[in-house]
Amino acid sequence: MTQPFPVSPRPRRPRRWLRLLLVAAFVVVPLVEIWVILEVGQLVGPWWTIALLILDSMLGAWLIRREGARAWAALREALYSGRMPAREIADGALILIGGTLMLSPGFVLDIAGIILILPFTRPVARRLLTKVVERRLVVAPGFGFAPGPFGPGNDGRPGPGPEGPVVRGDVVE
Repeated sequence: MTQPFPVSPRPRRPRRWLRLLLVAAFVVVPLVEIWVILEVGQLVGPWWTIALLILDSMLGAWLIRREGARAWAALREALYSGRMPAREIADGALILIGGTLMLSPGFVLDIAGIILILPFTRPVARRLLTKVVERRLVVAPGFGFAPGPFGPGNDGRPGPGPEGPVVRGDVVE
């Protein structure tokens, strides 16, 4: 019996870049955030720094609400029209990630979150997200669209399966 998915011949070792990413996320980023907050505090004073952080949070909440509602409406429209909502799902994911970044106090991650949320900077992040997902996507042999009258390029429905061709008909009771 053949396996539907290829099996890796050797166990996977943890990736070095993943460790570095985790160190950066949990050590470097908070230190940079603290440094930026202290620098802004020295530049404008502690009360103005606190006011800027509060204003930044309010702006972020408003942006997330506005762009999240737009993304939700676009997703619903795509689903109701019967087309694949790939762009809308990517926009929703980017808004969710941007909103999560804006939850943390600080200026650096808030700027990154705003870049992911704003509609005129989101396409760049969407292209990057698409490239990452395409690189990670695995297609198993035997799954997908078969050539023929119902294959890709026609109406996009899958072709004949392992049981044989699809026969169209009406059910009569």
